[in-house]
Amino acid sequence: MGRGRQKAKNTKVARELKYFSPNTDLEALQREIGTGESDSDQYEDKWADLYESDDAESSDDGDETDGEAEAKA
Repeated sequence: MGRGRQKAKNTKVARELKYFSPNTDLEALQREIGTGESDSDQYEDKWADLYESDDAESSDDGDETDGEAEAKA
């Protein structure tokens, strides 16, 4: 007993959530997201100096692969 009442209550809440559309402050959303004009146009990676660059690793791997191919030929 009582499950029908709980189901009806859940259905009512779900329907309210589905059709509820609050007024959206688009200017506040834009400020929060950070789109629009900014002082720096380029992305600055504050953690870049802690790790080796991926370019150095991939060039080392590429040299070994080319050397192996020449040795097999």
